[in-house]
Amino acid sequence: MANDPDFIEFVLGQIDDSCEVSYRAMFGGGTLYAKNKVIAKIVNDQLFMKPTNAGRSFIGAPVEAPAFPGAKVSFLIEQQLNDAEWFTQLIRLSEAELPEPKPKKKKKRRKAK
Repeated sequence: MANDPDFIEFVLGQIDDSCEVSYRAMFGGGTLYAKNKVIAKIVNDQLFMKPTNAGRSFIGAPVEAPAFPGAKVSFLIEQQLNDAEWFTQLIRLSEAELPEPKPKKKKKRRKAK
């Protein structure tokens, strides 16, 4: 099931521009990036943050759930989405802890025979 565009717009609107957040729709859900790092998934109009130690400390007792069957457990962020300052701080703390993305390898072109 695709995400509601209004929900995606709401989530993005709650995050301060300094976090450099972007969204890409994928596989019926979507991925949130902060400074080119995968930070969260949006699936069925629910936000699942990548778990980090900083995020866990900030949240206190996070609700943990997989975004879809077979997925790794993430922090399910629900009511806190209404607090833009709180949510922005969670994004900042989590992004700072996540590793830089690995550079993509260039594909080798095959020569025509």
